[in-house]
Amino acid sequence: MLKGVNRVLLGMAGLVLAVLGGSVLAIGLGAPAPSWWPHDGRHDVLLDDAERTRWRDEGWWWPAVVAVLAVLVLLSLWWLLAVVRRRRPAEVPLDTGDGEGASLRGRALEQALAEEASRLDGVDRAHVLLTGRRSTPRTRVLLHLRPHADPRTTLRALAEGPLAHARDSAGLPALPTETRLHAVRHRPERVT
Repeated sequence: MLKGVNRVLLGMAGLVLAVLGGSVLAIGLGAPAPSWWPHDGRHDVLLDDAERTRWRDEGWWWPAVVAVLAVLVLLSLWWLLAVVRRRRPAEVPLDTGDGEGASLRGRALEQALAEEASRLDGVDRAHVLLTGRRSTPRTRVLLHLRPHADPRTTLRALAEGPLAHARDSAGLPALPTETRLHAVRHRPERVT
């Protein structure tokens, strides 16, 4: 959902900035001002002295300006953190048994799981995504099944094979997994 909200907000902000910036540029280059434009001509300033100082003596003006700007800054920071925040753990800690410990790259675990899952009987391709926290990783597995594959057998083989190997190798107590199955569609071939 966040991706959709992000795209809509970026699109709206870009559209508003493009319309306003394009209007200012066009009027500055001598084009006639549109009907909604608040100024008369090309040499008119955006804010004259009267407009800039109109509310200066009012007691509510500066607190309102500061509050609006603070809300805008907080919303911008929230948006930036939501976009930048990692949704995937970069590494998974391993217990080596000697008290030192080590770490396994998340992408390496994803790749190993995907390769082993794609070798299962009835699986054409496999994609694995590691999610969750560093200490409690989760996986999302997408399996593209061949037409002859039995989904129940394939899921059991996935749980007993690649997922069990990954859980045991990383020393994890559990590796919760969400699995999606898709049937591979083959184009019909003409037999002569």
